[in-house]
Amino acid sequence: MTKPLSRASSFLFLSAAVAFGVPAAWSQSSVSATSPHSAVDRSSAYYHAGLAHLYEEMAVTAGRPDYATQAIEEYKLAMDADPDSTTLQDGLSELYFKLGRIREAVTSAQEQVKKNPDDVAAHQLLGKVYLRSLGDMQGQQSGQMLKLAIGEYEKLAKLKPDDLETQLLLGQLYGLNHDSAKAEEQFKKAQKLDSGSEEVVLNMYRLYTEQGDYARAADVLSSIPEADRSSRIDFALGAAYDQLRKGKEAIASYRRALDDDPENVDAQRGLATALLRDGQLDEALKIFNNIVAAEPQDSQSQIKIADIQRQQGHYDQALATLEKAKPLAQDSIELNYNEALVYDSLGRYDDAIHTLKTLLDGTAHPDGQYSDQEKGNRSIFLDRLGIIYREQNKTTEAVDTYKQIVLLGSDFAKNGYQGQVDAYRDAHRWAEATTAASEAAKALPKDQSVQLMYAGQLADTGKVDEGIALAKAQFSSTGNQQDDREVHLALANIYTRLKRWEDANKELSAGENLSPKPEEKLYVYFLRGILADRQKQYDVAEAQFRKALAIDPQNATILNYLGYMLADRGVRLNEALTMIRKAVELDPQNYAYLDSLGWVYFKTGQYALAEENIRKANERNSGDPTIHDHLGEVYEKTGKLKLAVEQWERSLHEYARSLPADADPEDVAKVQHRLDNARVKLAKLNTAAK
Repeated sequence: MTKPLSRASSFLFLSAAVAFGVPAAWSQSSVSATSPHSAVDRSSAYYHAGLAHLYEEMAVTAGRPDYATQAIEEYKLAMDADPDSTTLQDGLSELYFKLGRIREAVTSAQEQVKKNPDDVAAHQLLGKVYLRSLGDMQGQQSGQMLKLAIGEYEKLAKLKPDDLETQLLLGQLYGLNHDSAKAEEQFKKAQKLDSGSEEVVLNMYRLYTEQGDYARAADVLSSIPEADRSSRIDFALGAAYDQLRKGKEAIASYRRALDDDPENVDAQRGLATALLRDGQLDEALKIFNNIVAAEPQDSQSQIKIADIQRQQGHYDQALATLEKAKPLAQDSIELNYNEALVYDSLGRYDDAIHTLKTLLDGTAHPDGQYSDQEKGNRSIFLDRLGIIYREQNKTTEAVDTYKQIVLLGSDFAKNGYQGQVDAYRDAHRWAEATTAASEAAKALPKDQSVQLMYAGQLADTGKVDEGIALAKAQFSSTGNQQDDREVHLALANIYTRLKRWEDANKELSAGENLSPKPEEKLYVYFLRGILADRQKQYDVAEAQFRKALAIDPQNATILNYLGYMLADRGVRLNEALTMIRKAVELDPQNYAYLDSLGWVYFKTGQYALAEENIRKANERNSGDPTIHDHLGEVYEKTGKLKLAVEQWERSLHEYARSLPADADPEDVAKVQHRLDNARVKLAKLNTAAK
């Protein structure tokens, strides 16, 4: 056992105490500030306090538990000499904490708080203990410990109102307790203490992102002048813009983060992902390849590489990359889903279906209860499965799949109903499509989008007045501009399909007046372009589509529509090809885009590529009369007259089953004319052959 220092060694002690830095609070004039002079042995208290500190330092330096025990004993002797000393009591509590004797530390600090409710050190110690314990507890115990921690830091925030760290920590604790209002209030208090604090801004950013309010998160970060932003701020800002689908802004923020910190792998991943979403595939691929070269175990980056390879049409490479990533990401949902997409792109529908079903079975819960994130994932998997069934013309299986989405409830339900309607429409089963839309309207009577879907279906199938009346009934009774905007645009679409041009134009004008945001105007411009195109006002249509593309240059739907319109008229074919290729790159499985790509190849005389893409489109949707017509033209041009006749016959068959709005008499007449001419040519060839 260590022999205690004797009073005869006081000179040596004083020298050592100075060397180890005995706190000024323990000077003989300040050991006790509350006890009467007659009740305090100041000299003894100072002596034992110094020894306590000396033994404490030796215990920490040498790791000797006997020194720790001796330090505690010396604290107690010092407190015997000065029982009301706040400094000594706090020192003993802190020592217990350092030694891991948490229960004694808490008891000691709590006793001190009872004596002196404003003892900052005691409250700090209790707060530290409760914070440390949070990570070791679960369930109800964790909640109780969080409340205790909040209580201590609320007291500290009052005792130290100008302490930035305390205010920030209290805000974080409120956030952990899901009390967003108090957390925000606390962070704003901290911001008043230091308006330029990076930690304050980042904490407010985290709070808003946890609430799903990425717009406010971006605003609080962008309020810092660009020249004053650190790499951390720019990285967080990039992530916020990413969530807001502001690709250009996200890319710029990630680039600034990397300018300050080129080795930041998270920022590299963020930039590569933003580039991928923005359609800049080559640059994104280069960055992901660099990341994997530096970190071969990074399975997520390999999955992204496979996604890019798929979008670029390198399907075998994509499968190989996914196989390489599998050992690193066993049971990865994202990997398996991407594998299904590749199989779908290759036309390996059975493999795609098997992969998706395995994914759904592996993530299923026996009780049918799922978190919101799990519901979102299942909705995506089921939707893709439904699309593949539709591509195989398996309408019944597709509808059954969409019914499973309906069972997920909330917003997923309307997507499931919409899928059923679309599946029936693909198959030209109009009565069943109307029945499904009617069921949706009854199941979700207050959902405006569902009611408008049903209204459009009624108008399409001959119940025009009923459909228009239902659509108009969706105008908001409270004057909600967003709701009214949706109704005006739905009516514009109905009138366009009915060829009621003036009515459509009025509704579009009304909708545009309620569309202050660029992304809202985009859809108005797109509908105006369709309206002009249907009236064969091609210059007007092109101008509207280009206004929409100025807002979103990566919008695949608009790129395809404008590219096809140019190709069909045989004008600016190189530009049309660029647009349509981009649309296919953004959505490689879309049959309409594949048909457009084939058609522009046909117009440029590249008949092999034309046939390849139009046949792919036909495989994914065999009920589209335009695709059959295009394939007929390709076959005729390449001398396959009999096949051309078969395709034009099929085109007319599908036109006969189409809705009036989708069967322009002029287009039907052109197909009939081509078919008649081909039959005559074929008859002549057969006669000549005899």
